[in-house]
Amino acid sequence: MKINENTLLEGQKVVLVPYNAEHVPRYHEWMKSVELQQLTASEPLTLEQEYDMQRSWREDADKCTFIILDKRRWADSGAEEAQCMIGDVNIFLTDPGDLSLAELEIMIAEPSYRGKGIGKEVTQMMMHYGVAKLGISKFQAKIGLDNEVSIAMFKKLDFQQVSVCQVFKEVTLETAVDESLHRRLLQEVGHVIERDYRASRGVRRGAASQTVTDTPIFSF
Repeated sequence: MKINENTLLEGQKVVLVPYNAEHVPRYHEWMKSVELQQLTASEPLTLEQEYDMQRSWREDADKCTFIILDKRRWADSGAEEAQCMIGDVNIFLTDPGDLSLAELEIMIAEPSYRGKGIGKEVTQMMMHYGVAKLGISKFQAKIGLDNEVSIAMFKKLDFQQVSVCQVFKEVTLETAVDESLHRRLLQEVGHVIERDYRASRGVRRGAASQTVTDTPIFSF
């Protein structure tokens, strides 16, 4: 999606950046994992197909994707951005007739980063971004029946189970964006900073403050 092609979002534990070609090789290595294929209901792709997918996610108007970076590693100016990757998060506009409805998907690909609250932070950041920038008013999450950790996380974020599909072995959860959810999201991720991604490339936290204007994101 073009809207976020130059957007960097900095949270407490993570930095979200657009999915670029330089990220593809590591992403491709992740998706060789049978576990991740099962968790994301994905089929393995060739490297060239993965590059095609990255270009599609960048250009298509119905997909908004960020790569999740470890903020602590990203703050090290000696670390390449691809070395900081830990997962991705996506918003899909699944109904052309209702652009206020979005499917939300998150993957923490690096096992050592699971169970540390990162999934929750990223999900709330992405929901807040979807509300503020895309006008989303209802979110869906489709999760494999065996992925009990993700199901529990979304339920803690006030998603309610609405259906179970035994054929695809997945559960669908939904939440509507009302005033109460607005306030909770603002409380949880009101600290998030939006930066110009291109201006931030190649610099890290100390230097960036001198060259890049930090803007608190999301005001309603």
